[in-house]
Amino acid sequence: MLRDGTLDGKVALITGGGSGLGLSMAKRFLELGARVALAGRNEERLAGALETLGDLRSRAYAHPCDVRDPAAVEALVRDVADRFDRIDIAVNNAAGNFLAATEDLSPNAFDAVVRIVLHGSFHVSTAVARHMIARGGGGTILNILATYAWTGSAFVIPSAVAKAGVLAMTRSLAVEWAAYGIRTNAIAPGPFPTEGAWSRLLPTPDLERETLENIPLKRFGRHEELAELAAFLVSDAAAYINGECVTIDGGAWMASGGMFNGLASRPRDAVKEFLRSRR
Repeated sequence: MLRDGTLDGKVALITGGGSGLGLSMAKRFLELGARVALAGRNEERLAGALETLGDLRSRAYAHPCDVRDPAAVEALVRDVADRFDRIDIAVNNAAGNFLAATEDLSPNAFDAVVRIVLHGSFHVSTAVARHMIARGGGGTILNILATYAWTGSAFVIPSAVAKAGVLAMTRSLAVEWAAYGIRTNAIAPGPFPTEGAWSRLLPTPDLERETLENIPLKRFGRHEELAELAAFLVSDAAAYINGECVTIDGGAWMASGGMFNGLASRPRDAVKEFLRSRR
């Protein structure tokens, strides 16, 4: 729906850009004229992502980075800014998630997800903002959340807690950094099929069917739908949208609340046995 050239001259940094929704957003940004830096922990996956871009690859770049490490994030931002002369857009898409009974969670398991999602988003946002403030001219930060950021959800407590924190950060920074011309928004996707998340969160036909039945539109999201929304929110067409979280889930959260709450109605021993079988 967006015009060719909508993102001409813009430079975007996308974390978790080596696959899934991150790569889909990267492709759309490139199609619209942006230059894009992909960041992720897996160097091999990033190299494969670049290969899928075809002719668009000439305006793309990949940099391995663990967003949990603030020093690594600072190095990433410096490298992208040196290569492309600027950063106008940052998309915090890196995430970790898995199904687990909360009473069985270890402190390390909880910490791993929170450090990627919440700490990582903070590290990237602040490093990029410092660059934008020093350069002048503002920019935009887009955080990828989940609808259970405000409803909560059983069996994904680390992710729910972390995403709720990122939602609060989105709204807080939208006010604080507006003085610098930096807009901060978020997208809360419902179920979008991705190779990684699908195998961890909807690993059986029964769970997939149950999730689909709870979506009023009776279908899962398509990557191009989220990518187009993301491109709009980071573009100048959305220049007066700041501090907003846009839900794209076919109406699912209003119909069912927490995405995985349905598991709570099943016998707990059976649920735990199922979760153990997925490890």
